[in-house]
Amino acid sequence: MNELEHTTTRVFVINPQELVRVGMRTLLNSVPDFRIVGEAPSREEALPLVLQHQPDIVIVDLRVQDGTGIETAKEILSHLPATRLLFLADTLNDTILLSAVATGAHGYVLQDAGAETLMHALRSITKGQAYLDPGVTRHTFAYLRKVADREPERGRHLLSPQERRLLPLIAQGKTNKEIAAELGLSDKTVKNYLANVYSKLHLTRRSQAAAFYLKTIP
Repeated sequence: MNELEHTTTRVFVINPQELVRVGMRTLLNSVPDFRIVGEAPSREEALPLVLQHQPDIVIVDLRVQDGTGIETAKEILSHLPATRLLFLADTLNDTILLSAVATGAHGYVLQDAGAETLMHALRSITKGQAYLDPGVTRHTFAYLRKVADREPERGRHLLSPQERRLLPLIAQGKTNKEIAAELGLSDKTVKNYLANVYSKLHLTRRSQAAAFYLKTIP
């Protein structure tokens, strides 16, 4: 996915805690290339405002007042598929993490993460990369891998060997340019392979391709 072209990245915050919203507003409005364009405590209040402002990034708390963050994220993406989503969570829950990644969100950060981690996540997402909080430990990745043992491997056989080589690199958050350099391919070839992967697996986002890889690796 291409980097955002705006000089200033516009952010909307959905979080039930006023202190958290105020903290994020203060932090982001102090950074020259980021700006809070709106905030809301609930799904009902957030959706019309998000559609109105059409932010570049939406930070969604998984515990919004009148609906889960997962459902809120899905609804936002159904209207604004180009919007990038960062989940904020207060716990490491394997099932919720997998569901969050499957929505097509671009990042997952723990609520107790510091300002540096949050800014790193936002800058990564701005560049079109996926981001997982360092607090997401090995047991979480082990869980994601075990999902493959409980679900049939769907679609992987449709990919060519070259297309399959892209998946682990996408899961590592590498850009097309970095993948091209690592595989010795042109940027155009990588883009073509990625388009084939999306088409064959019925995906629309890099994070979905990463989730597919994590669910199907042995």
